[in-house]
Amino acid sequence: MKAMLLEQYGSEYAFVEHEIERPEPRPGEVLVKVAGTSLNPVDNKIATMGEQLIFSPPLPAILGMDMSGVVVDVGSGMSRFKLGDKVFGCAGGVGRLPGALAEYMIADERLIAPAPHFMDLVEAATLPLASITAWLALFGKASLKAGQSLLVHGGTGGVGHIAVQLGVYAGATVHVTVSSSDKAAIVEELGGIPINYREKGVAQYVADTTFGDGFDVVFDTVGGFTLDSSFQAAKIGGQVVSTATRSSHDLGPMHAKSLSLHVVFALLPMMTGEGRSLHGQILTEIAGLVDADRLLVLIDEKQFDFTEIAQAHRYWESGTALGKISVKVSD
Repeated sequence: MKAMLLEQYGSEYAFVEHEIERPEPRPGEVLVKVAGTSLNPVDNKIATMGEQLIFSPPLPAILGMDMSGVVVDVGSGMSRFKLGDKVFGCAGGVGRLPGALAEYMIADERLIAPAPHFMDLVEAATLPLASITAWLALFGKASLKAGQSLLVHGGTGGVGHIAVQLGVYAGATVHVTVSSSDKAAIVEELGGIPINYREKGVAQYVADTTFGDGFDVVFDTVGGFTLDSSFQAAKIGGQVVSTATRSSHDLGPMHAKSLSLHVVFALLPMMTGEGRSLHGQILTEIAGLVDADRLLVLIDEKQFDFTEIAQAHRYWESGTALGKISVKVSD
């Protein structure tokens, strides 16, 4: 089969096309003819930072965490999938698990789910990691409920725009920090209430939107100073959930408000083998929301072939992409 192997880590994006042997599924695994994958920020971190990250695969590596495609073989024993099933999931591209930048991919069947019926199969690969992360943050960690107030930082990003919609679906009042009127318009279309953080500081928008009480739940997908802002924006006894906590912070504001801080690291089940079934269950819920027209994914208008993965990385690095970057592998 054809595969794009990363031969060297770094900003040169040294992906090289190779012909390699098609893998065989073991019990509990399926072989998927890959239709599509997508580019997540963590995919770019792996490609450029390599050994600095504990979850980077050894070289030469087949990257690509998200995938969608058709089941063409199953391992021995019982399986909940059959040949011809259309599936999607976040199932490789880290550690010892080869990813989706290949014509065929092995997937642990616990990590995948039936793909949405009413969504292009290639584009379905833009959903898995972002939607799993947002679901774990809001429902797994914060137990978000109807009637609560939610603040999302980075609400037009890959994870953030999914979180906005899941918050609306849960019945929360969803506020979203944005940096421009264009992003504010996107947030409004998704059902959120935009806050331009360049026009209002944290104290001001907390006063304006929550009468100074603060938000029940704050979801930070940015990190750094934004995590500090999240502590400031949360109400007394509130919850902060973050996907970006690899930095040092003064936890005094947390102590003063008796806040709870939760961290989401959605790659752990792939790395440890523990908790994989939950990811498949979440994706089943996500597919149902897509088919019920309750959830959509923002996809950049520029699509890449998987042999153009280096160009896709450079495009993401330019900062001009809007939404997820879709990468086509096959029809």
